[in-house]
Amino acid sequence: MFRRTFVSIACGLAAATIALPALASNYGTKDEALALARKAVAHYKAVGKDKAFADFNNKTGGFVDRDLYVFVFDAKGMVLSHGANEKLIGRDLMQLKDADGKVFVKDMMDVAKAQGKGWVDYKWPNPVTKQIEAKSTYVEKSEDVVFGVGIYKQ
Repeated sequence: MFRRTFVSIACGLAAATIALPALASNYGTKDEALALARKAVAHYKAVGKDKAFADFNNKTGGFVDRDLYVFVFDAKGMVLSHGANEKLIGRDLMQLKDADGKVFVKDMMDVAKAQGKGWVDYKWPNPVTKQIEAKSTYVEKSEDVVFGVGIYKQ
């Protein structure tokens, strides 16, 4: 009896040890989000807005990675590019509220305007899990637009 219980527990722990890294690899990290945002800013400066936005919107264009994707707002909160949901392009999201009622796009714009870059926390649907999850997004202002890449917190 003891041996069977011990073996069951050991197998369960082994399975969990194997599964956790695989699960974690479905999520981007803060460092990966920061790197992707900086890559997007550099790409925008190198190729111009039209080509950059097309690349950001293309799910196989090098700017979408698991749950990480690039989005871009103009100074008024209009979506210019969105790697996870192209239906948002052209929409004014300045007053958009998250699940808790937080006006998070305005917060992003305020951070970008005041500091040039920074992190904003809110809740948003994860494109991988389709669930509303806690998210932290890095925003960076460049020229007259604001770039963003966020991570879902697990």
